[in-house]
Amino acid sequence: MGLKEKISDDLKSAMKSGDKIRLETLRTLRAALMEKEIEKRGTGKPMSPEDEIAVLSSSAKKRRESMEQFEKGGRPELVEQEGKELAIIHEYLPKQMSSDEVMKVVENAVVTLGALTESDFGRVMSFAMKELKGKADGKLIQDIVKKRLAGA
Repeated sequence: MGLKEKISDDLKSAMKSGDKIRLETLRTLRAALMEKEIEKRGTGKPMSPEDEIAVLSSSAKKRRESMEQFEKGGRPELVEQEGKELAIIHEYLPKQMSSDEVMKVVENAVVTLGALTESDFGRVMSFAMKELKGKADGKLIQDIVKKRLAGA
């Protein structure tokens, strides 16, 4: 069963159970997946599992950014709602890697590329993002790469 079908099935369950937050979150995810699918049809390429993960990762990132903004704005009730939506999205994403696991991949990138200074940041970041796509938060990867190259 593909991700889109799983979300549709879970959407039906959420309708039956009356879980409004889950229902709205799954509707939003399904709509985002459909938009991406239509976009991919225009290129003549089918939707890949990587595309599905990218859509979910983007949705999760939007929720995290919203949480930060609501936190700054003093809106704890909205922070809580975004947190619940983020938890639902995480159920469909692959298990996220720990910072130690990300550190190992970044270290491998630094060694492989022979990166020595902060000017190598872009190359290391590109290499690490390809390896960790969908498995770790981009902000975490960025912070680790910066720390590693500053201490190189």
